[in-house]
Amino acid sequence: MSSDFEAYEQDFGTITAEITNKIGRIPKLSGEEKTQLVLNVDKQLEEVRELLEQMDLEVREIPIQSRAMYNSRLKSYKQEMEKLEKDFKRSRIAYSDEVRNELLGDDASSSESQRAHLLDNTEKLERSSRRLEAGYQIAVETGTYSVMNWKRSGAVLGGGVQDSAEDE
Repeated sequence: MSSDFEAYEQDFGTITAEITNKIGRIPKLSGEEKTQLVLNVDKQLEEVRELLEQMDLEVREIPIQSRAMYNSRLKSYKQEMEKLEKDFKRSRIAYSDEVRNELLGDDASSSESQRAHLLDNTEKLERSSRRLEAGYQIAVETGTYSVMNWKRSGAVLGGGVQDSAEDE
């Protein structure tokens, strides 16, 4: 039984070494090659999880007097797996940051055009606000506003006032 465990250990060592190598290469690649490498590492991590499950089952079959030693080895392999997953996650985050920057662009000219567009929209908003204020002033001066306000308050109170105002 321990020979099966040792065979799993060898497989674990081989696959984790490959994963470590690939995780180091992920940030240096781009495009489809990078995507394929990320998918490949993901598959290999799943293989390692399955190996750890098999190792766990083997440890349960080992006689009690030897089990503690194998349990401690299995525990260290699980910790190594957690470290690999964290490293992989970091490399994927670096990958996604790079893609985001690629899509958004870090050009100074792009930033400048965005700033100009923002200023233009701000000016339009200010002109619209001035027109609304002017319209409000005209409504107040002509008394239209007070009638509109009265109708709104009637509508809020139940609509009875609004109906009588329309009849007039």
